[in-house]
Amino acid sequence: MKIAIVGTGYVGLVTGTCFAEMGTEVICVDVNRSKIENLEKGIIPIYEPGLEELVHKNHQAGRLAFTTDLKLVIDDVDVIFSAVGTPPGEDGSADLKYILEVARTIGQNINKYMLVVTKSTVPVGTAQLVKNVIREELDKRGLKIDFDVASNPEFLKEGAAIKDFMSPDRVVVGVESERAEQLMSKLYHPFLLNNFRVIFMDIPSAEMTKYAANAMLATRISFINDIANLCEIVGADVNMVRKGIGADARIGNKFLYPGCGYGGSCFPKDVKALIKTAQEHNYEMQILKAVEAVNEKQKSILFDKLMNHFNGDLRGKTIACWGLSFKPETDDIREAPAFVLINKILAAGGAVKAYDPIAVEETKKVLGNAITYAKDIYDAVIDSDAILLITEWKEFRLPSWTAMRKLMKSPVLLDGRNIYEKSDLEENGFTYYCIGR
Repeated sequence: MKIAIVGTGYVGLVTGTCFAEMGTEVICVDVNRSKIENLEKGIIPIYEPGLEELVHKNHQAGRLAFTTDLKLVIDDVDVIFSAVGTPPGEDGSADLKYILEVARTIGQNINKYMLVVTKSTVPVGTAQLVKNVIREELDKRGLKIDFDVASNPEFLKEGAAIKDFMSPDRVVVGVESERAEQLMSKLYHPFLLNNFRVIFMDIPSAEMTKYAANAMLATRISFINDIANLCEIVGADVNMVRKGIGADARIGNKFLYPGCGYGGSCFPKDVKALIKTAQEHNYEMQILKAVEAVNEKQKSILFDKLMNHFNGDLRGKTIACWGLSFKPETDDIREAPAFVLINKILAAGGAVKAYDPIAVEETKKVLGNAITYAKDIYDAVIDSDAILLITEWKEFRLPSWTAMRKLMKSPVLLDGRNIYEKSDLEENGFTYYCIGR
C-alpha cells in the first residue's frame, strides 16, 4: 500500500514516518519548499525524541519520500491523509481553510478511487464539508469517480509521539463504507498485532471523540488546580488529596497533577473549538468554559506568589525561569505558561533570565532580546532574586541547592510543578513556595 500525507507538521511528519517504519510506502507533501528540501537532507522542522533518526532511516531506505506537489503523486497512492493545520480563529473556531484546500486539490486531480482521511483535529461536520468540496470539483470536471472520506484523529503526546503511534492503546476511525473500513484495517494492522484494537464508528462520533478526549484531560487538570488553590486556603496538602482520590479506580491518578496551567497546541485550541461548536448549535458548554477560565487564572499563580513575596515591587529584581516549553521533551511553546509569567514580570519592571534544554531558539523568535538566555540552570540563577520552576524537565529535578544559594542574591524558589520537597529546600536556606500545599 502506498499513501500520501499532506502536511509535514507535528502530526503529519510523525504519522508518515511511523507508517514508513512499518513498511508502508509514504510520500509526505507540503507546500513549504524549504521545509521539504530540509527534510530531504534529514533536517526536521520540529523537536520530537527519536523522530530525526526515523526520518533519516526510512528516507534512506526509500520508504519515505517528500514533495511539494500532491498532483504529481496522486495517481500513485491509495490513501491520502490530510494532516494540515487547523489554527484557531479569533472567535475560537477551527480554521478549516487548509483542510478544504487539500480537498479541492484532491477533487481536481483524482482519476481513480481514493480514500481521503482527515488526521487533523477538526470539528464535527468537517468530513461532510470535505466530501462536498471533492464532489463539487469532480462535477466541474464532469467525472463520476468513487471516493470515501474517513476520520482518523490523532492521540499523540508531544515528547512521546513515536511510542504513542507505534504502540497505540486505541485507534479511532470514522468511516461510511466497508471498503474504507477494510483499507484502514489493513493499514493499521502491523501496529496492533499484539493488541488489535481499531475502534470503528461513524464519522461525526470519531470527530467528536478527539475533542472530547482532550477536553476531559484539560478538565482534570483545571479541576485539580482548583482543588490545589483551595487546599492552600484551608490548610490541606493537595499531594495527599491527589493520592487519596487517585486510588479510587473510578478516578485514577493520571492528569491530576497541580501546576501553573496547561498549554500547548491541543488543549487550549480544542477546548475553545468545542465551546464554539456548541455555540453554533445553540448549546452552552458550561463546564468547559469554567475549565478555560481556571486555566487562564492558573497561569498567573506563580506571578501572584512572586509579587506577594516581594511586597508588590519587582523593580530591579532578576527572576530566573527554569523551563519555557509547555511541557518537557518538546520545543513547543504555544500557549506555554512561561510566557504569561515572563510578560507579567517584565511589565512589573523585573528582568528575566531563562533556561530551557530545547525551547530557547523557539522562544527567541517570540521574545527576542526582551529577556536573557542562560546556558544552563546554574547560569540562569547567577545574581537572581528568585527562581521560577515552570517546566518539569528531568535535569531540573536534583540540582545542587548549596551551589544555587551561593550564586543567587536571595534564595527564593517558586515551584510551579510541585517537584521538590519543602523540607529539602528549607534545610538549604531557601524560601520555598509551591501549589496547593
